[in-house]
Amino acid sequence: MNVSVIGGGASGLMAAFAAAANGNDVTIYEKNPKCGKKIYITGKGRCNFTNAVSPDEFLNNVATNPRFLTSAIYAFPPERCMRMFEEGGMPVKIERGNRAFPVSDKASDVTKCLERYCKNAGVRICLEDEVLDFTILNSTVSDIITRSGRHAADAIIVCTGGLSYPATGSTGDGYRFAEKAGHTIVRPVQALCGLNLAGNAHRSMQGLTLKNVKLTAVRNGRTVFCETGEMLFTHFGISGPLVLSLSSIINRAEPGEVSLWLDFKPALDAAALDKRILRDFAENENKSMSNCLRALLPASAITAVLARAGISAEKKVNCVTRAERAALLTTLKKFDMIVTSLRGFEESIVTSGGVNVKEIDPKTMQSRLVRGLYFCGEVLDVDAFTGGFNLQIAFATGFAAGNSIR
Repeated sequence: MNVSVIGGGASGLMAAFAAAANGNDVTIYEKNPKCGKKIYITGKGRCNFTNAVSPDEFLNNVATNPRFLTSAIYAFPPERCMRMFEEGGMPVKIERGNRAFPVSDKASDVTKCLERYCKNAGVRICLEDEVLDFTILNSTVSDIITRSGRHAADAIIVCTGGLSYPATGSTGDGYRFAEKAGHTIVRPVQALCGLNLAGNAHRSMQGLTLKNVKLTAVRNGRTVFCETGEMLFTHFGISGPLVLSLSSIINRAEPGEVSLWLDFKPALDAAALDKRILRDFAENENKSMSNCLRALLPASAITAVLARAGISAEKKVNCVTRAERAALLTTLKKFDMIVTSLRGFEESIVTSGGVNVKEIDPKTMQSRLVRGLYFCGEVLDVDAFTGGFNLQIAFATGFAAGNSIR
């Protein structure tokens, strides 16, 4: 069969190899000058390409439509993915959080390994050849039209990504192709991104990384997120691992639906923290509040915390009232933040939304509407948390599509 793969990213390279391994005549059409452009920037250039957990645990880290991915992840689990890269000449190492990386710490090695597999299987890769359209006859794909001309196609695999990092070529082409075929597109929104905050408190803490803090989000009266970990204050608001995960949970909330607060000291309950504050007060009773809190908080957080508690930074410790101490305690355990919006697609790691998975066969990734048309990776309405899960989804769905074409 003549198989055309639109996009030479993670899912496209995997789909092309899997299809060619079954004896098909496969061509990748990539509009960029090279394949895997988004892979190169993944994991700050190191490429956390999967997560070394069981399929069940993997699916627990999928934010959107995990049930749809069950067949694909069990057929091509992280263990099989790592073994494939190892056998392809790329040594693998496991780091904190079961994150898998190339031993070289070079994202380019992931792309090169996939390209070797494709080359050895006979895949043709046409660079800087953008797909413009394709033809559907009798609910079946028949050919594909690129800048270089019209090409016969018995199967077309759409692996164009979403809208995140548009500079890498993810500009929503796949949604246009899907709609042409009659598919429904779930509105794309940002996922795994920073959050813009109201007010100015975050600006005084810009650049501050907090570890072992707890972030809680309540949407319409229900707690939707409560995790302990690491976060970062920025010029626009907040980012970091905790925030990236949170963004994937609240990215479809309306303004005002989500209440967000930070616990600076989650290891201490209110009574224990109050005792700690009293001890610090006793040891620094003649000092200003800003100096007294240096043992409790990072220096750049003190001004914002005191301001929120309504206490002057210059006030002497021995002049602080019981009510002010109670306000300080409340602020440390429940520092309120108002989210105004998500950061843009140019900063979001992945896209949430895309081709409605109800219209896709979960075992083969083939369209239920058009024979010979497949969708893989980020163009689908699936996304997961950080840690290599999204690239594994790309590999697994790509493998499912390519391997099903015989």
